[in-house]
Amino acid sequence: MKKRLVVPLLGLAVCSAFLLPAFAKQKDATEPPIVQQRDLLGSVKATGEFGDLHRKLDEAYDKNDAAAVAALFTEDGLFVTPDGMLSGRQEIAARHAETFQRSPIIDFNCSRERRHLDAIDNAVWSAGQWASTSQSQTGPVFAWGCWTAIYVREGGAWKFRMLTLSEHPPPAAAPSPTTTPSSQ
Repeated sequence: MKKRLVVPLLGLAVCSAFLLPAFAKQKDATEPPIVQQRDLLGSVKATGEFGDLHRKLDEAYDKNDAAAVAALFTEDGLFVTPDGMLSGRQEIAARHAETFQRSPIIDFNCSRERRHLDAIDNAVWSAGQWASTSQSQTGPVFAWGCWTAIYVREGGAWKFRMLTLSEHPPPAAAPSPTTTPSSQ
């Protein structure tokens, strides 16, 4: 009985020696490779390049120049705000023109604080804070929040592939000094 089991077990061991590595190679071939992320915050060149891109965005907002804002995005760029998503340069330019007409920007700064600047393959992502003062019909309005961006190269220059601006809620109005809890 022991001899009968030795031959099949030996055959199974030989087959396993050839088949298991083949299956393992197939599995590796179907899974995408893991890409390493590189921290660029310590790179003077990288922080300078992306700082310049954000300064151009600040300048375009400060000039209320919708076409200049849109030109900083890729052709199929995405701009995400609390009000919705804008897709493509044309839509980004149109919405900014409308916004600048309604509430001109007095001061915009998206370079306030950058907490991340990381590269993955040929794209770079970043996150930070922004602040803005715009003119409304009732006077200046201050707003601030966080931003995230994905950058890619287009036409030899870094562009926004996606820019997201989230807005911090304004502070609650303070109760009037003449208002008492019983009169509310």
